[in-house]
Amino acid sequence: MANVVLVIDMLKGFLEEGNPLYCGEGARRIIPNIQRLLKEEIAKGSGLFYLSDRHAPDDLEFKMFPPHCIEGTQEAEVIPELRGYQGEIIPKRRFSGFFGTDLDRRLEETRPEKVIVCGVCTDICILHTVADARNRDYTVEVPIDCVASFNEEGHKFALEHMERVLGAQLVR
Repeated sequence: MANVVLVIDMLKGFLEEGNPLYCGEGARRIIPNIQRLLKEEIAKGSGLFYLSDRHAPDDLEFKMFPPHCIEGTQEAEVIPELRGYQGEIIPKRRFSGFFGTDLDRRLEETRPEKVIVCGVCTDICILHTVADARNRDYTVEVPIDCVASFNEEGHKFALEHMERVLGAQLVR
């Protein structure tokens, strides 16, 4: 298989106004870029996984962040703009898409040339997933126009860290 695209947390809870962890208009601006990326990669035969926050109502993460993306709620659904791109949803409960999921096994089965990571939040779930992918020796690419965060300083730090420390390839 050519590549695998990991679309991280492109969910109503992060991308629709009025939700407690809405990432803002900056995050909404990456939607067309992700659509373009998915069209290109699907045309090449790449695989697609949606890594999606799905928390239990009493999740310990809610000691740090307000309750969000609770399983079974609309907040935990992939945004309508991306639903037309066929990919498998992998629910996650922590920052890394690898923690407590079968993503590792699925990537071992598909053996991608590279893993392309996009979505939100750059300094949280993107960063931790990229770190875990690099720790497993995957070639990782992060298109910078396909990631965003509600924290601009954290976003910039995470991009630099992924490139300089983790060895991810940033595509400008």
